[in-house]
Amino acid sequence: RFSTWYPFGVAKCCYVVAQYLVMAPVVVHGAYRVMNKGWGDIDLAYSLILPSLALRMIHNQIWISLSRYQTARSKHRIVDRDIEFEQVDRERGWDDQIVFNGLLFYVGYLAMPSVRRFPLWRTDGAVATALLHAGPVEFLYYWFHRALHHHFLYSRYHSHHHASIVTEPITSVIHPFGEHIVYFTLFAIPMLSTVYMGNGSALVFVLYIVYIDFMNNMGHCNFELVPKWMFQVFPPLKYLMYTPSFHSLHHTQFRTNYSLFMPFYDYIYSTMDKASDELYESSLKGTEETPDLVHLTHMTNLQSAYHLRVGFASIASKPSDNSEWYMWTLWPLAWLSMVVAWIYGSSAFVVERIKLKKMKMQTWVVPRYNFQYGLTWDRESINDLIEKAILDADVRGVKVLSLGLLNQVTNPYFKNSYCRGT
Repeated sequence: RFSTWYPFGVAKCCYVVAQYLVMAPVVVHGAYRVMNKGWGDIDLAYSLILPSLALRMIHNQIWISLSRYQTARSKHRIVDRDIEFEQVDRERGWDDQIVFNGLLFYVGYLAMPSVRRFPLWRTDGAVATALLHAGPVEFLYYWFHRALHHHFLYSRYHSHHHASIVTEPITSVIHPFGEHIVYFTLFAIPMLSTVYMGNGSALVFVLYIVYIDFMNNMGHCNFELVPKWMFQVFPPLKYLMYTPSFHSLHHTQFRTNYSLFMPFYDYIYSTMDKASDELYESSLKGTEETPDLVHLTHMTNLQSAYHLRVGFASIASKPSDNSEWYMWTLWPLAWLSMVVAWIYGSSAFVVERIKLKKMKMQTWVVPRYNFQYGLTWDRESINDLIEKAILDADVRGVKVLSLGLLNQVTNPYFKNSYCRGT
Protein backbone atom coordinates (compact mmCIF):
# COMPACT_ATOMS: atom_id res chain seq x y z
CA ARG A 1 0.00 0.00 0.00
CA PHE A 2 2.83 2.39 0.85
CA SER A 3 4.53 1.75 -2.48
CA THR A 4 1.23 2.41 -4.26
CA TRP A 5 0.43 5.69 -2.57
CA TYR A 6 3.92 7.12 -2.01
CA PRO A 7 4.45 8.54 -5.54
CA PHE A 8 0.99 10.07 -5.47
CA GLY A 9 1.61 11.55 -2.03
CA VAL A 10 4.91 13.13 -3.10
CA ALA A 11 3.33 14.55 -6.25
CA LYS A 12 0.41 15.93 -4.25
CA CYS A 13 2.72 17.59 -1.70
CA CYS A 14 4.75 19.17 -4.50
CA TYR A 15 1.55 20.41 -6.12
CA VAL A 16 0.23 21.93 -2.87
CA VAL A 17 3.55 23.67 -2.18
CA ALA A 18 3.71 25.06 -5.73
CA GLN A 19 0.05 26.07 -5.57
CA TYR A 20 0.46 28.30 -2.54
CA LEU A 21 3.98 29.39 -3.43
CA VAL A 22 2.50 31.81 -5.99
CA MET A 23 1.33 33.93 -3.03
CA ALA A 24 4.91 34.22 -1.73
CA PRO A 25 5.37 37.73 -3.25
CA VAL A 26 2.50 38.99 -1.08
CA VAL A 27 4.12 37.65 2.08
CA VAL A 28 7.63 38.86 1.13
CA HIS A 29 6.32 42.29 0.19
CA GLY A 30 4.53 42.62 3.53
CA ALA A 31 7.55 41.44 5.51
CA TYR A 32 9.80 43.91 3.70
CA ARG A 33 7.47 46.83 4.46
CA VAL A 34 7.20 45.90 8.13
CA MET A 35 10.96 45.53 8.55
CA ASN A 36 11.67 48.87 6.89
CA LYS A 37 8.81 51.11 8.02
CA GLY A 38 6.99 49.15 10.72
CA TRP A 39 3.42 47.93 10.95
CA GLY A 40 2.07 51.41 10.37
CA ASP A 41 3.02 51.15 6.70
CA ILE A 42 0.55 48.27 6.12
CA ASP A 43 -2.69 49.76 4.79
CA LEU A 44 -6.15 48.24 5.17
CA ALA A 45 -6.50 46.93 1.61
CA TYR A 46 -3.17 45.10 1.71
CA SER A 47 -3.79 43.62 5.15
CA LEU A 48 -7.02 41.99 3.92
CA ILE A 49 -5.57 40.10 0.93
CA LEU A 50 -4.38 36.96 2.73
CA PRO A 51 -7.07 36.86 5.47
CA SER A 52 -9.79 37.13 2.82
CA LEU A 53 -8.30 34.12 1.00
CA ALA A 54 -8.37 32.10 4.23
CA LEU A 55 -11.95 33.23 4.86
CA ARG A 56 -13.01 32.07 1.40
CA MET A 57 -11.44 28.64 1.90
CA ILE A 58 -13.13 28.18 5.28
CA HIS A 59 -16.42 29.40 3.81
CA ASN A 60 -16.22 26.90 0.94
CA GLN A 61 -15.24 24.02 3.23
CA ILE A 62 -18.25 24.71 5.46
CA TRP A 63 -20.51 24.51 2.42
CA ILE A 64 -18.84 21.27 1.27
CA SER A 65 -19.35 19.60 4.66
CA LEU A 66 -22.91 20.92 5.03
CA SER A 67 -23.88 19.80 1.55
CA ARG A 68 -22.47 16.29 1.88
CA TYR A 69 -24.08 15.82 5.27
CA GLN A 70 -27.45 17.02 4.01
CA THR A 71 -27.14 14.97 0.81
CA ALA A 72 -26.66 11.87 2.96
CA ARG A 73 -29.54 12.48 5.37
CA SER A 74 -31.87 15.10 3.89
CA LYS A 75 -35.15 14.16 2.22
CA HIS A 76 -34.88 17.29 0.06
CA ARG A 77 -32.40 15.91 -2.47
CA ILE A 78 -32.98 17.26 -5.97
CA VAL A 79 -31.19 14.75 -8.22
CA ASP A 80 -31.43 11.26 -6.76
CA ARG A 81 -28.12 9.98 -8.05
CA ASP A 82 -24.75 9.28 -6.48
CA ILE A 83 -21.59 11.25 -7.22
CA GLU A 84 -19.10 9.49 -9.47
CA PHE A 85 -15.46 9.00 -8.51
CA GLU A 86 -14.42 10.93 -11.62
CA GLN A 87 -16.30 13.98 -10.35
CA VAL A 88 -14.56 13.82 -6.97
CA ASP A 89 -11.17 13.72 -8.70
CA ARG A 90 -12.13 16.48 -11.14
CA GLU A 91 -13.26 18.81 -8.36
CA ARG A 92 -10.36 18.15 -6.01
CA GLY A 93 -8.57 21.41 -6.89
CA TRP A 94 -11.46 23.73 -5.96
CA ASP A 95 -9.11 26.09 -4.08
CA ASP A 96 -7.03 26.82 -7.20
CA GLN A 97 -9.31 29.65 -8.27
CA ILE A 98 -9.13 31.23 -4.80
CA VAL A 99 -5.34 31.35 -4.94
CA PHE A 100 -5.47 32.63 -8.52
CA ASN A 101 -7.93 35.39 -7.56
CA GLY A 102 -5.72 36.35 -4.61
CA LEU A 103 -2.77 36.81 -6.93
CA LEU A 104 -4.88 38.98 -9.27
CA PHE A 105 -6.07 41.10 -6.33
CA TYR A 106 -2.44 41.65 -5.34
CA VAL A 107 -1.53 42.71 -8.90
CA GLY A 108 -4.50 45.10 -8.87
CA TYR A 109 -3.35 46.51 -5.55
CA LEU A 110 0.09 47.27 -7.00
CA ALA A 111 -1.36 48.75 -10.21
CA MET A 112 -3.87 51.12 -8.53
CA PRO A 113 -2.33 53.35 -5.85
CA SER A 114 -5.75 54.77 -4.92
CA VAL A 115 -6.70 51.39 -3.42
CA ARG A 116 -4.12 51.97 -0.68
CA ARG A 117 -6.23 54.83 0.68
CA PHE A 118 -9.41 52.78 0.91
CA PRO A 119 -11.67 53.46 3.92
CA LEU A 120 -13.27 50.55 5.76
CA TRP A 121 -16.82 51.29 4.50
CA ARG A 122 -18.72 53.58 2.14
CA THR A 123 -22.48 53.23 1.77
CA ASP A 124 -22.61 54.88 -1.66
CA GLY A 125 -19.98 52.42 -2.87
CA ALA A 126 -22.03 49.49 -1.53
CA VAL A 127 -25.14 50.72 -3.38
CA ALA A 128 -23.14 51.23 -6.58
CA THR A 129 -21.69 47.71 -6.29
CA ALA A 130 -25.16 46.18 -5.90
CA LEU A 131 -26.56 48.07 -8.89
CA LEU A 132 -23.57 47.29 -11.09
CA HIS A 133 -23.86 43.61 -10.24
CA ALA A 134 -27.60 43.48 -10.96
CA GLY A 135 -27.09 45.34 -14.23
CA PRO A 136 -23.91 44.81 -16.26
CA VAL A 137 -22.58 41.74 -14.44
CA GLU A 138 -25.77 39.66 -14.49
CA PHE A 139 -26.62 40.78 -18.05
CA LEU A 140 -23.18 40.05 -19.51
CA TYR A 141 -22.90 36.76 -17.65
CA TYR A 142 -26.27 35.62 -19.01
CA TRP A 143 -25.22 36.14 -22.63
CA PHE A 144 -21.72 34.79 -22.09
CA HIS A 145 -23.24 31.70 -20.48
CA ARG A 146 -25.59 31.21 -23.41
CA ALA A 147 -22.65 31.53 -25.78
CA LEU A 148 -20.80 28.84 -23.83
CA HIS A 149 -23.62 26.45 -24.63
CA HIS A 150 -23.01 26.83 -28.36
CA HIS A 151 -21.52 23.52 -29.50
CA PHE A 152 -18.18 25.13 -30.47
CA LEU A 153 -17.49 26.63 -27.02
CA TYR A 154 -19.34 23.94 -25.09
CA SER A 155 -17.24 21.08 -26.42
CA ARG A 156 -13.99 22.99 -25.84
CA TYR A 157 -14.71 24.67 -22.50
CA HIS A 158 -18.03 24.53 -20.68
CA SER A 159 -18.59 20.77 -20.94
CA HIS A 160 -15.93 20.39 -18.23
CA HIS A 161 -18.27 22.10 -15.75
CA HIS A 162 -21.37 20.25 -16.96
CA ALA A 163 -19.72 16.88 -16.55
CA SER A 164 -21.07 17.13 -12.99
CA ILE A 165 -24.76 16.29 -13.26
CA VAL A 166 -25.13 15.88 -9.50
CA THR A 167 -23.72 19.18 -8.34
CA GLU A 168 -21.86 19.97 -5.14
CA PRO A 169 -21.00 23.48 -3.87
CA ILE A 170 -17.46 23.23 -5.23
CA THR A 171 -18.82 22.34 -8.68
CA SER A 172 -19.46 26.08 -9.01
CA VAL A 173 -15.75 26.87 -9.41
CA ILE A 174 -14.71 23.94 -11.58
CA HIS A 175 -14.09 25.58 -14.95
CA PRO A 176 -11.33 25.72 -17.56
CA PHE A 177 -8.78 28.49 -17.05
CA GLY A 178 -10.19 30.62 -19.88
CA GLU A 179 -13.60 30.74 -18.22
CA HIS A 180 -12.04 31.75 -14.91
CA ILE A 181 -10.45 34.74 -16.63
CA VAL A 182 -13.80 35.88 -18.05
CA TYR A 183 -15.63 35.37 -14.74
CA PHE A 184 -13.01 37.33 -12.82
CA THR A 185 -13.27 40.13 -15.38
CA LEU A 186 -17.05 40.24 -15.00
CA PHE A 187 -16.94 40.31 -11.19
CA ALA A 188 -14.25 42.97 -11.32
CA ILE A 189 -16.64 45.42 -13.03
CA PRO A 190 -18.31 46.66 -9.80
CA MET A 191 -15.02 46.76 -7.92
CA LEU A 192 -13.05 48.61 -10.59
CA SER A 193 -15.96 50.98 -11.17
CA THR A 194 -16.10 52.02 -7.52
CA VAL A 195 -12.33 52.50 -7.53
CA TYR A 196 -12.52 54.93 -10.44
CA MET A 197 -15.62 56.65 -9.05
CA GLY A 198 -13.75 57.18 -5.79
CA ASN A 199 -16.31 55.49 -3.53
CA GLY A 200 -14.71 52.09 -3.12
CA SER A 201 -14.08 50.57 0.31
CA ALA A 202 -12.29 47.51 1.65
CA LEU A 203 -15.26 45.94 3.43
CA VAL A 204 -17.53 46.27 0.38
CA PHE A 205 -14.92 44.40 -1.70
CA VAL A 206 -14.76 41.59 0.86
CA LEU A 207 -18.56 41.36 1.25
CA TYR A 208 -19.06 41.31 -2.52
CA ILE A 209 -16.71 38.33 -2.84
CA VAL A 210 -18.47 36.62 0.09
CA TYR A 211 -21.80 37.19 -1.68
CA ILE A 212 -20.47 35.62 -4.89
CA ASP A 213 -19.10 32.59 -3.01
CA PHE A 214 -22.28 32.20 -0.95
CA MET A 215 -24.59 32.27 -3.97
CA ASN A 216 -22.31 30.01 -6.01
CA ASN A 217 -22.11 27.41 -3.24
CA MET A 218 -25.79 27.59 -2.35
CA GLY A 219 -26.94 27.29 -5.96
CA HIS A 220 -24.89 24.15 -6.58
CA CYS A 221 -26.14 22.20 -3.56
CA ASN A 222 -28.05 19.05 -4.48
CA PHE A 223 -30.78 19.72 -1.91
CA GLU A 224 -33.32 22.50 -1.58
CA LEU A 225 -32.73 24.82 1.36
CA VAL A 226 -34.34 28.15 0.41
CA PRO A 227 -37.54 28.41 2.49
CA LYS A 228 -40.81 29.23 0.76
CA TRP A 229 -41.74 31.98 3.21
CA MET A 230 -38.99 34.21 1.79
CA PHE A 231 -40.78 34.39 -1.56
CA GLN A 232 -44.15 34.80 0.13
CA VAL A 233 -42.95 37.76 2.22
CA PHE A 234 -41.23 39.42 -0.76
CA PRO A 235 -42.60 38.04 -4.08
CA PRO A 236 -40.14 39.97 -6.35
CA LEU A 237 -37.36 37.92 -4.73
CA LYS A 238 -38.05 35.10 -7.21
CA TYR A 239 -36.55 37.35 -9.91
CA LEU A 240 -33.55 38.40 -7.79
CA MET A 241 -32.37 35.11 -6.22
CA TYR A 242 -32.18 31.64 -7.67
CA THR A 243 -32.52 28.38 -5.76
CA PRO A 244 -30.56 25.09 -5.90
CA SER A 245 -33.45 23.42 -7.75
CA PHE A 246 -33.49 26.27 -10.30
CA HIS A 247 -29.82 25.80 -11.16
CA SER A 248 -30.01 22.01 -10.92
CA LEU A 249 -32.34 22.10 -13.93
CA HIS A 250 -29.62 23.87 -15.87
CA HIS A 251 -27.27 20.95 -15.19
CA THR A 252 -29.86 18.37 -16.26
CA GLN A 253 -31.60 20.22 -19.12
CA PHE A 254 -28.62 22.33 -20.34
CA ARG A 255 -30.65 24.78 -22.47
CA THR A 256 -32.56 26.60 -19.74
CA ASN A 257 -31.94 28.70 -16.61
CA TYR A 258 -28.76 30.46 -17.78
CA SER A 259 -28.81 33.30 -15.22
CA LEU A 260 -26.01 33.83 -12.75
CA PHE A 261 -27.80 34.47 -9.44
CA MET A 262 -30.85 36.47 -10.60
CA PRO A 263 -33.43 34.60 -12.74
CA PHE A 264 -34.66 37.99 -13.98
CA TYR A 265 -32.93 37.62 -17.35
CA ASP A 266 -34.29 34.11 -17.94
CA TYR A 267 -37.78 35.53 -17.54
CA ILE A 268 -37.02 38.38 -19.96
CA TYR A 269 -35.50 36.20 -22.70
CA SER A 270 -37.88 33.23 -22.22
CA THR A 271 -35.24 30.71 -21.19
CA MET A 272 -36.86 29.96 -17.84
CA ASP A 273 -37.44 26.22 -17.45
CA LYS A 274 -41.17 25.62 -17.05
CA ALA A 275 -40.47 22.92 -14.46
CA SER A 276 -38.57 25.31 -12.14
CA ASP A 277 -41.46 26.08 -9.80
CA GLU A 278 -42.68 22.49 -9.74
CA LEU A 279 -39.21 21.11 -8.96
CA TYR A 280 -38.76 23.72 -6.21
CA GLU A 281 -42.06 22.71 -4.59
CA SER A 282 -41.38 18.97 -4.80
CA SER A 283 -37.78 19.31 -3.57
CA LEU A 284 -38.89 21.48 -0.68
CA LYS A 285 -41.54 18.93 0.28
CA GLY A 286 -39.05 16.11 -0.10
CA THR A 287 -39.39 12.34 -0.07
CA GLU A 288 -38.47 10.27 2.97
CA GLU A 289 -36.25 7.34 2.01
CA THR A 290 -36.35 3.98 3.78
CA PRO A 291 -33.07 2.12 3.29
CA ASP A 292 -32.95 -1.63 2.75
CA LEU A 293 -29.71 -1.97 4.67
CA VAL A 294 -28.05 0.12 7.37
CA HIS A 295 -24.43 -0.31 8.40
CA LEU A 296 -23.94 0.97 11.93
CA THR A 297 -20.32 1.87 12.59
CA HIS A 298 -18.36 4.40 14.66
CA MET A 299 -15.34 6.65 14.48
CA THR A 300 -11.93 5.04 14.99
CA ASN A 301 -9.18 7.56 15.78
CA LEU A 302 -9.45 11.34 15.91
CA GLN A 303 -8.21 11.72 12.34
CA SER A 304 -10.96 9.44 11.05
CA ALA A 305 -13.36 12.41 11.19
CA TYR A 306 -11.59 13.86 8.17
CA HIS A 307 -12.02 10.63 6.21
CA LEU A 308 -15.79 10.96 6.26
CA ARG A 309 -17.38 12.34 3.11
CA VAL A 310 -18.31 15.43 5.11
CA GLY A 311 -14.63 16.05 5.80
CA PHE A 312 -11.83 17.14 3.50
CA ALA A 313 -11.97 15.61 0.03
CA SER A 314 -8.18 15.45 -0.32
CA ILE A 315 -8.02 13.35 2.87
CA ALA A 316 -11.24 11.35 2.52
CA SER A 317 -10.15 9.96 -0.85
CA LYS A 318 -7.03 8.32 0.61
CA PRO A 319 -6.42 5.35 2.96
CA SER A 320 -6.87 6.20 6.64
CA ASP A 321 -3.21 5.42 7.38
CA ASN A 322 -1.99 7.85 4.70
CA SER A 323 -1.69 11.20 6.49
CA GLU A 324 -1.10 14.50 4.77
CA TRP A 325 1.80 16.67 5.91
CA TYR A 326 -0.56 19.31 7.26
CA MET A 327 -2.61 16.94 9.44
CA TRP A 328 -0.94 18.14 12.64
CA THR A 329 -2.50 21.57 12.14
CA LEU A 330 -5.96 19.96 12.32
CA TRP A 331 -5.54 18.34 15.74
CA PRO A 332 -7.26 21.17 17.67
CA LEU A 333 -10.27 20.84 15.35
CA ALA A 334 -10.25 17.06 15.77
CA TRP A 335 -10.27 17.35 19.57
CA LEU A 336 -13.04 19.95 19.45
CA SER A 337 -15.21 17.73 17.22
CA MET A 338 -14.66 14.82 19.62
CA VAL A 339 -15.72 16.88 22.64
CA VAL A 340 -18.80 18.26 20.86
CA ALA A 341 -19.81 14.75 19.72
CA TRP A 342 -19.28 13.42 23.25
CA ILE A 343 -21.46 16.10 24.85
CA TYR A 344 -24.15 16.64 22.21
CA GLY A 345 -24.06 13.37 20.24
CA SER A 346 -27.36 11.87 21.42
CA SER A 347 -27.93 9.57 18.43
CA ALA A 348 -26.24 8.00 15.43
CA PHE A 349 -26.09 10.18 12.32
CA VAL A 350 -26.18 9.38 8.62
CA VAL A 351 -22.91 10.00 6.77
CA GLU A 352 -23.43 8.16 3.50
CA ARG A 353 -26.25 7.02 1.24
CA ILE A 354 -25.53 4.56 -1.56
CA LYS A 355 -27.62 2.84 -4.21
CA LEU A 356 -26.44 -0.55 -5.48
CA LYS A 357 -28.83 -1.33 -8.32
CA LYS A 358 -32.16 -1.66 -6.48
CA MET A 359 -30.70 -1.83 -2.97
CA LYS A 360 -30.65 1.34 -0.87
CA MET A 361 -27.90 1.43 1.75
CA GLN A 362 -27.05 3.98 4.43
CA THR A 363 -24.10 4.24 6.79
CA TRP A 364 -24.92 5.46 10.29
CA VAL A 365 -22.16 6.50 12.68
CA VAL A 366 -22.27 6.33 16.46
CA PRO A 367 -20.63 9.57 17.70
CA ARG A 368 -17.91 7.79 19.66
CA TYR A 369 -14.26 6.88 19.01
CA ASN A 370 -12.29 3.68 19.60
CA PHE A 371 -10.77 4.79 22.90
CA GLN A 372 -14.22 5.65 24.29
CA TYR A 373 -15.37 2.06 23.78
CA GLY A 374 -12.67 1.04 26.25
CA LEU A 375 -13.95 3.37 28.98
CA THR A 376 -16.01 1.33 31.47
CA TRP A 377 -18.03 4.33 32.67
CA ASP A 378 -19.00 5.28 29.09
CA ARG A 379 -20.03 1.78 28.02
CA GLU A 380 -23.65 2.13 29.12
CA SER A 381 -24.19 5.35 27.14
CA ILE A 382 -22.60 3.75 24.05
CA ASN A 383 -24.84 0.73 24.48
CA ASP A 384 -27.86 3.07 24.64
CA LEU A 385 -26.76 4.79 21.42
CA ILE A 386 -26.49 1.45 19.62
CA GLU A 387 -29.87 0.21 20.84
CA LYS A 388 -31.49 3.54 19.98
CA ALA A 389 -30.13 3.28 16.44
CA ILE A 390 -31.40 -0.31 16.14
CA LEU A 391 -34.86 0.66 17.35
CA ASP A 392 -34.92 3.64 14.98
CA ALA A 393 -34.01 1.36 12.08
CA ASP A 394 -36.80 -1.01 13.12
CA VAL A 395 -39.38 1.80 13.19
CA ARG A 396 -38.30 2.95 9.73
CA GLY A 397 -38.71 -0.51 8.28
CA VAL A 398 -35.04 -1.29 7.61
CA LYS A 399 -34.71 -4.89 6.46
CA VAL A 400 -31.11 -5.56 7.49
CA LEU A 401 -28.91 -3.85 10.07
CA SER A 402 -25.19 -4.60 10.07
CA LEU A 403 -23.12 -3.86 13.18
CA GLY A 404 -19.59 -2.79 12.38
CA LEU A 405 -16.36 -2.64 14.39
CA LEU A 406 -16.75 -2.47 18.18
CA ASN A 407 -20.54 -2.11 18.02
CA GLN A 408 -20.76 -5.92 17.84
CA VAL A 409 -18.68 -6.39 20.97
CA THR A 410 -20.20 -3.64 23.09
CA ASN A 411 -23.84 -4.65 22.80
CA PRO A 412 -24.10 -8.21 24.17
CA TYR A 413 -27.60 -8.78 22.78
CA PHE A 414 -26.56 -8.06 19.22
CA LYS A 415 -23.30 -9.96 18.84
CA ASN A 416 -24.18 -11.41 15.44
CA SER A 417 -22.64 -9.71 12.42
CA TYR A 418 -26.13 -8.58 11.38
CA CYS A 419 -29.67 -8.53 12.73
CA ARG A 420 -33.04 -8.07 11.11
CA GLY A 421 -34.98 -4.93 11.93
CA THR A 422 -37.92 -6.96 13.14
